[in-house]
Amino acid sequence: MKSIKLIPILLLFVLASCSSVRVNADYDKKANFDTYHTFAYLKGSIDKVEISDLDKKRILYAIDEVMQTKGFSKSDTPDVLISFFTQESERVDVYNNANFGWGMGWGNPYWGFGYNYNSVYTTPEGVLFIDIIDAKTKELVWQGQGSGYLTTDVSKKDQRIMEFVSKILEQYPPTLK
Repeated sequence: MKSIKLIPILLLFVLASCSSVRVNADYDKKANFDTYHTFAYLKGSIDKVEISDLDKKRILYAIDEVMQTKGFSKSDTPDVLISFFTQESERVDVYNNANFGWGMGWGNPYWGFGYNYNSVYTTPEGVLFIDIIDAKTKELVWQGQGSGYLTTDVSKKDQRIMEFVSKILEQYPPTLK
């Protein structure tokens, strides 16, 4: 009976560990998140982000969609301003492949070592930061960060960016205790 109760917990753990975006968030504990209902973008800050305009649009569309599903609406007089910035780096993985073992030849059994070779793989990895700023005080009240692998496959970019944004904004607004 105990094993039946553990199956959903184990399944949840496995599904959570499969997420390819690692997220973290921090917030101002004195901010009153219950008063925030509308948002707009901090255009000057977003214009400075050094990624393609198409990727900027993808991120903005994803933020729009996630915020609206959370009950927020865009406004010309917003409660919060949203900005984002990115960082990109190359993740380098080096694998040393040593071969050894035993086997049978034309004569006696032998023990031997094969050759060593290294495999080097580089993968682009990115970090997306989403900042939420109180529109009245102009102070940062929440920041979410997501990091993970990037894709250059245009057909998968929308999905990958949505995954980043939705995982990050899962933590907004914070649950205050």
